[in-house]
Amino acid sequence: MTRSAGILLPVSSLPSKYGIGAFGKAAYRWVDFLAQAKQTYWQVLPLGPTSYGDSPYQSFSAFAGNPYFVDLGLLCEEGLLEKSDCKQFKWGETKRYVDYDAVAAHREELLRKAFEHFTKESALRTFRRKNKEWVEDYALYMAVKAKMDGKPWNEWDEDIRMRRPEALKKWKAACKEDVDYHIFVQYLFYSQWSKLKKYANKKGVKIIGDAPIYVAMDSADVWARPELFQLDENNVPTEVAGCPPDAFSEDGQLWGNPLYRWEVMEKDGFSWWLRRLRANLTTVDVLRIDHFRGLESYYAIPYGDTTARNGRWKKGPGKAFVNAVNQEFGGAAIIAEDLGYLTPAVHRLLKSSGYPGMKVLQFAFDPGSDSEYLPHRHVKNCVIYPGTHDNDTVRGWFTTADPSNIEMAKDYLGITHEKDSSWAFARAALSSIADLAVVPMQDYLGLGSEGRMNTPSTLGGNNWRWRMTKGQLTEELAKKIARLTEVTGRAKS
Repeated sequence: MTRSAGILLPVSSLPSKYGIGAFGKAAYRWVDFLAQAKQTYWQVLPLGPTSYGDSPYQSFSAFAGNPYFVDLGLLCEEGLLEKSDCKQFKWGETKRYVDYDAVAAHREELLRKAFEHFTKESALRTFRRKNKEWVEDYALYMAVKAKMDGKPWNEWDEDIRMRRPEALKKWKAACKEDVDYHIFVQYLFYSQWSKLKKYANKKGVKIIGDAPIYVAMDSADVWARPELFQLDENNVPTEVAGCPPDAFSEDGQLWGNPLYRWEVMEKDGFSWWLRRLRANLTTVDVLRIDHFRGLESYYAIPYGDTTARNGRWKKGPGKAFVNAVNQEFGGAAIIAEDLGYLTPAVHRLLKSSGYPGMKVLQFAFDPGSDSEYLPHRHVKNCVIYPGTHDNDTVRGWFTTADPSNIEMAKDYLGITHEKDSSWAFARAALSSIADLAVVPMQDYLGLGSEGRMNTPSTLGGNNWRWRMTKGQLTEELAKKIARLTEVTGRAKS
């Protein structure tokens, strides 16, 4: 990875007429903006279909794409919908935030109408054949879930919950049309995304994707392959994932994801993971593996606990996993999200992997410590961010952080006016020796906490809802970002 720069912006945050960012004209304009701003990378959040809470880190599938990102405008251009079809619905009170209830209520009705008008049967059959390893299970899972009034699969009737052969046969027959529909939506997702990615690459912009280390309990992955997860004989989790108590949360974080049976996965060379990463790496140019430290050792919380206090650390697959990935995808561009509680063993695993880790400037300014996140402590093989999707914006941080941290940041970065703080953090990131610097778009826009993407350990509120508006992408801003990128030696040639 040569010295370069990028911007973090979730697909959901792109401007759109229809409630949520998608793969349409606004996405192409965004790519043009990135190219004009001399950026080499566009980093996105996970692209999977979201479940309860709308978090992209809790998805119905590790392989499927989010139907919300299928652009309705492009479907109108193809003749699968009429503009009047889309305009009949109200998509929310404001274009600044996603109204997930409105999107969920109207999106499927329109996609089903598009399905009725679709005639490219040969292309759909080809897609279905190429993706049979995951798309059939996913489509059946979504179809049965709808018939079960949206209940999670572990609350379904026992025969289909346990995937008994006679039940699978019965449900496949009963849900044939719905299964076909869900596969059609995945065809649309991957067709539109592939065209957008090709356009970005042609413009010199590469995509950084994001692979959550865990999958949701209520997912096609766990339902289809329960033997790969720490479940009992009734497919109920024994322990679940999370993080221990720390300075940010006295109860820790209870994520609730089922944990892997790593010893089972290792026996067949981590084949499920390799299939998953292969699928990811065909749709993005670089892949960030979330919660990399969980590969060295992971935090296991007894199922049914209401906090993470009673969890314990257990050994992960470590070098065996990393070696299998590197052997399969030698030379693949992977970023390790190595934030959180790090031990010498985690540092050794990261070093042996060869992957760049992450540095976050908002974590750097702790008076009395020589934090490795401070720019003068950086190494080349890392990616530096002012903050991530889980942090407040820089301007928001200046209103909520400990006064001593704020004072140190001002002294270190030479900030005299807090209105300049976002650009001061961006300048520090791009000036770093780190090979790659990625700045959240909200910081380039100078937004306060109203632009925050997520507050960990919370549900609802404005989590995952922030959207950019069309008028915020100005030529003046692109030129300003381009100039900073040029003077710090990160401009793409």
